[in-house]
Amino acid sequence: MISRSELEEVCAQGQQMIEHAGLELTEADRQKITAADFGLSNLKKEGIIILTMFETERIAGKILVLLPYQTEPEHWHPTVGNDRGKEEVIRAISGDLYFYIPGKDTMKKGFIVEGKEHCYTMRYEVELKPGDQLILPADTKHWFQAGPSGAVMYSFSTTVRDTLDQFSDPSIVRHTVITDK
Repeated sequence: MISRSELEEVCAQGQQMIEHAGLELTEADRQKITAADFGLSNLKKEGIIILTMFETERIAGKILVLLPYQTEPEHWHPTVGNDRGKEEVIRAISGDLYFYIPGKDTMKKGFIVEGKEHCYTMRYEVELKPGDQLILPADTKHWFQAGPSGAVMYSFSTTVRDTLDQFSDPSIVRHTVITDK
């Protein structure tokens, strides 16, 4: 649960980071910026800022923003019925961005959220500099984190079914609850 004022503050920061990265936003884009706290009530630590640019039945394009040292929790996009699950391409635009995927432990720049070692099991670190991209096949467990400058990235994917994403942290709730306090 987050307050409306916290949501507005974080979305404003995300907008500034997107524009500082050199991306032009329309007023409609600015109004669509939102954030997810995954029910953890600690948005600036574990959460993400999202601008969905487009979404059809087959593809989606988003701009994702992480504040400095913010972490998107470990998750994967599972196979659903006959659909192999969401495939995703991440392309770094600006900032410091570290992805963690299956492989040997090479973590050097990122960190595990305190007390959540069991929730962040992927430790193979891929540092993405602006212009770098990473392809995430369906069912690939991953998480990502920003360094001191925060990070702005594109996410291009097949059909989005974010409500079906699976998380390593059992306390995650996919729907963000916003209070008026």
